[in-house]
Amino acid sequence: MPVDIHGSDSLNRKDTDGAKTVLVFGATGQQGGAVASALKSQGWPVRALVRDPGSDKAKALLDSDVELFQGDFSDSDSIRNAMSGAYAVFSVQPSSGQGALYGISDEQEIRYGKSIADIAIETGVHHLVYTSVNAAGPRKTGMGHFDSKSEIEIYIRGTGLQSTIIRPAGFMELLMLPGMGLDKGAFMSFLRPEQTGQLIAVQDIGKIVAIIFSNPDKFVGRTIEIAGDEVTGITLQDSLSNAAGRPITYHRFPDSLLKENTFLDRLASLVDDGRLAGHADISALKTEFGHLLSFDEWLAGPGKPLFERALQADAATIALR
Repeated sequence: MPVDIHGSDSLNRKDTDGAKTVLVFGATGQQGGAVASALKSQGWPVRALVRDPGSDKAKALLDSDVELFQGDFSDSDSIRNAMSGAYAVFSVQPSSGQGALYGISDEQEIRYGKSIADIAIETGVHHLVYTSVNAAGPRKTGMGHFDSKSEIEIYIRGTGLQSTIIRPAGFMELLMLPGMGLDKGAFMSFLRPEQTGQLIAVQDIGKIVAIIFSNPDKFVGRTIEIAGDEVTGITLQDSLSNAAGRPITYHRFPDSLLKENTFLDRLASLVDDGRLAGHADISALKTEFGHLLSFDEWLAGPGKPLFERALQADAATIALR
């Protein structure tokens, strides 16, 4: 049960006068945080399940008038309590592909995703949006943290729950991770110089999800691949150079590195066969959801602090994993 500091079931129970409340999982992370922010900007009452209500990120949510419930994915009772009375749910789980960060297995990720769907049915949730990945689908990728999401998708659809599934392209934010070489005047990634790949800004994921919740009749039952821009290795080089005000040279990860790192090699193969490169209809997405940030716009706007930090990072101390 959440800590009861106001004589209620939540950490900061709000009187929403019958407004439709959305429970956002992962609200202290990138996607969930973007969704919570977009929903709040449109006037939705928002709840979040947090492990540590005393953390800086949880306090920031509280300051933005998000209702906090204490719990975690392994505690079904805490999920049930947070979901009780909610109109809709945004479902995202820690990815088993980030095991070093979260310490969860493929099986745990699948169990958490299925449990949220089950509890949503039990508590009478009207609409669930599940965020997957663009590599998900009927063909197995051979990578557990992608195939786990395909299994969760299938399960959600099989429950009959009113749901929408989104499959985001690679986050623009992930291009700014340390160790990519920006501080050395270079940038490495999976794309070949002339190969096209799609990207999306995390804040646009929030924008899209908020619109989906506002138009359930239009979006329930759909699986939507989402992206905001298409780039190549060469256009990445141009964009990064222009933003930095100095030359940034683009290189695909070298074959020698891919050969010795099975994880990176499999990711490169999925980019090459198109599943991770993405095939969203960006023009159609803009018709439905409005303007979506290009990579250049992101670099000059919300991504600028991340970009400047990456330019100054000491990549020599970062080991690619």
